Amino acid sequence: MNVLAIDTSNYVMGIAVIKDGVVTGEFVTNIKKNHSLRLMPAIEQLMSETATKPEELDRIAVAHGPGSYTGVRIGLTTAKTMAWSLNIPAVGISSLEAVARQGELFDGYVCPFFDARRGLVYTGLYDGNMELVKDEVNILMEDWLEQLKGMDKSILFLSQDIQGFKEMIIEALGEQAVIPSAAFHYARPSLIALAGAEKESDGIHGLVPNYLRLPEAEAKWLAEQETK
Repeated sequence: MNVLAIDTSNYVMGIAVIKDGVVTGEFVTNIKKNHSLRLMPAIEQLMSETATKPEELDRIAVAHGPGSYTGVRIGLTTAKTMAWSLNIPAVGISSLEAVARQGELFDGYVCPFFDARRGLVYTGLYDGNMELVKDEVNILMEDWLEQLKGMDKSILFLSQDIQGFKEMIIEALGEQAVIPSAAFHYARPSLIALAGAEKESDGIHGLVPNYLRLPEAEAKWLAEQETK
């Protein structure tokens, strides 16, 4: 099975191509540039360098959030458009799961998270089989760490935003918290592709953003409607 993976859900932009379980190409950047301008040229270049024609793809896997609302939409729109035009399935992989997969070999729990501002994070807790132990939520980091204190294993924390929360994590959990070096904190699109190859598609129309909370403008609009 040939799979193209796309991740623009956060600051990192990543794409990968796998063929029959073999990673043939991967491209990842962590720079402040517009995903909408760079994604399609990057896909075209990687497809060319891996000698992969669009019609040879069997499916597309995309990180569908949580994360940047704009970034999630860019990735989903691109994946769904390509899948529709090629008449192949598109599957969504949680952006948190994509990061958590960096810790598949860890003997304990894996806690990926993204900064959601104002002390909030998008997060969840996974075991080594990438099954959710605690559901993905949008929660105050302080409250989340209180919940994790009762867990019976060490917890591996993975996040592109680790530096802003590292001190809080260590203060709350001490030696129970494990924080690896920088390279482990960013999602690998090849892992998204491998996960996507095994996941059943819900159909192009069933592939929707996993925001975990409403965009601020929509939340305000709904609040205004309730007061009328």
